[in-house]
Amino acid sequence: MEILSPAGSPEAVRAAVYAGADAVYLGYGPFNARRNARNFDAAELEEAITLCHLYGAKVYLTLNTLASDREVHQAAQVASEASKLGVDAILVQDMGLLSVVRKVAPDVHLHASTQMTIHNLDGVKKCADLGLTRAVLSRELSRKEISYICAQSPIEIETFVHGALCMCYSGQCFFSSVLGGRSGNRGLCAQPCRLSYGWKGKADRYPLSLKDMSLAGHLRELQDMGVACAKIEGRMKRPEYVWVVTKIYADALREGREPTADEVAQLTAAFSRQGFTDGYFVDRKGADMFGIREQQPEPRELFAAARAGYDKPPQRVAVTLHANIQAGEPAALTLTDGDGHTVTVTGDTPEPARTRPLEGSDVAAQLSKTGGTPYRVTQARANVGDGLSLPRSALNALRREAVEQLSALRTALPPRRHFPYAPLPKAANPTATPAIHVTLHAASQCSPALLKAKPARMALPVDEAAAHPQIVADIQAHHIPVAVVLPRICWDGELDTLKAQLTQCREQGISHALVGNLGLLDVAQNLGFTLHGDYGLQVFNSHAVEAYRALGLASLTASFELKLAQIRDLSKTLPIELLAYGRLPLMITENCAMKAGAGQCCCGHGNTLTDRRGVGFPVRKAWGCRNEIFNSDTLFLADKAEDYLRAGVSALNLLFTTEDAQTVADMVARYQGMGNAAPTPYTRGLYYRDVE
Repeated sequence: MEILSPAGSPEAVRAAVYAGADAVYLGYGPFNARRNARNFDAAELEEAITLCHLYGAKVYLTLNTLASDREVHQAAQVASEASKLGVDAILVQDMGLLSVVRKVAPDVHLHASTQMTIHNLDGVKKCADLGLTRAVLSRELSRKEISYICAQSPIEIETFVHGALCMCYSGQCFFSSVLGGRSGNRGLCAQPCRLSYGWKGKADRYPLSLKDMSLAGHLRELQDMGVACAKIEGRMKRPEYVWVVTKIYADALREGREPTADEVAQLTAAFSRQGFTDGYFVDRKGADMFGIREQQPEPRELFAAARAGYDKPPQRVAVTLHANIQAGEPAALTLTDGDGHTVTVTGDTPEPARTRPLEGSDVAAQLSKTGGTPYRVTQARANVGDGLSLPRSALNALRREAVEQLSALRTALPPRRHFPYAPLPKAANPTATPAIHVTLHAASQCSPALLKAKPARMALPVDEAAAHPQIVADIQAHHIPVAVVLPRICWDGELDTLKAQLTQCREQGISHALVGNLGLLDVAQNLGFTLHGDYGLQVFNSHAVEAYRALGLASLTASFELKLAQIRDLSKTLPIELLAYGRLPLMITENCAMKAGAGQCCCGHGNTLTDRRGVGFPVRKAWGCRNEIFNSDTLFLADKAEDYLRAGVSALNLLFTTEDAQTVADMVARYQGMGNAAPTPYTRGLYYRDVE
């Protein structure tokens, strides 16, 4: 099992490699999920790759953010440059960037970032179909789910084993962007989850701040499952942290043991939030998983030892040595490493000895002095003819030449193809008035007034549709197409429940499904549903539109982190919907913030989370007994028809969550040009402001 370490700076690369990492992941350019990390320029990246490959470690580039149409060309350039410099793999989130990188640098491996929210076997298989060679699973999965995926996965599986936990599923958090314009999907999360919140108007707790994860104690279990890579989080952390954490995990894994109590204490001293948690892995969620960062003195001795550790290059690369020194022939030295590289160099010809002749043991000992290099001689043989002499300087020169040639082999750039970026042809925007699509949170929000308004489509969560066949029948009786909304999160252990609900909906005559995750595309398609991409798919550029069209989707919802002008510029080879009304989703969480923080469940009518300013955020039960947290203000665009008409969208999706049936009907009428209903307070969302 590979130990993968974070590297937010060149110093952190050294720290990771010298501590025993098998691979590092780092950012180069603006398209990575830690844009505030030190990151690398071209010269530093080249140097980092050389160092890593010298020590047998791999380098993975994080290109795991969303890119707009105007940015895709630059992102393609970043990927191509990194491939030419020799990175071993590129992590991606954006479906558009995935397809672009495959075209401009087809020989570099692609990994699905955790930002792709891959959390079930079908999601992993879809990644394999798309040409990815590894998937980084969501941190929320239990050991049972991970084991099931590993046992049947066609590609490598990577899991996090140490570091910060987000409250929200990675790739589905909009908290930072909606509240402050800094998007976690764009690499600039402001971490509002670490602030205080509460209930009943008091922000006196930290119900969104999880402890750091640590799976120290589960390494052998992960290895036995078939996990290919154990990932340490922390590109924003200092090199000392990287060295400490990497060394503890690498030493434990290579020695076939778990970290000791003393090593766990070192992990805690390096960084923790009131200790660690393995709650997700052992499937024991709850209050014990929550914690905050407390003021604590720097572990000076521990970090001083770390600095000493990564200041001095270790001799980690095992080599065997064979020397041959015979009369009348140039001295020869062969070095072989464990990766199959072999070099043979020749030097001076020995002369007859005048005094003490060369001994094989002395030659082997002299040539084995590889201090200051990455190499450690594990086996040395020297065949030396009788009565010969060769200066020590000649032996040193022989060793130096062999080391240089072996290093050149180990750091040689792989042969790869590279092609120029080709922009997509522009597809004309539709000019027809957008249709009105309605998405309800509950069947009780449907009313005769809403049915009389006859929206072009009505959607219900799949469990609501299955549980209320009469409501579905009423909608169909009014000749309104019905769609089901699939959950954004569905573990493999929950799939039978979902399939049963979907089958029931198909029997009711429902044939359309809104899908927000790669892992549910095949499930719905195999049951005969026409697929429509929901906002969870994060459609951010024209290449993503084309990628999802190739997967068989009939329409897509544009990311609500795009401005209207950016949506206007999308090449619409599929009908594009605009989320035009509703409380924007901020988080979907595996942990119940209410139960953990307030001791009460948010099932039924839900609850309201209060921030330090007294602002309330509705919390509702999501499919699978998860939490969804919604924005305090409601998105409202009914009075901005000129703007969304210019955007060229085919439909407006009105998302209703906390509204009663009368409000739903009133709002639909307003978007149809009747009445003057408007929410109070309301927001324009992110459609008019730049999202960093």
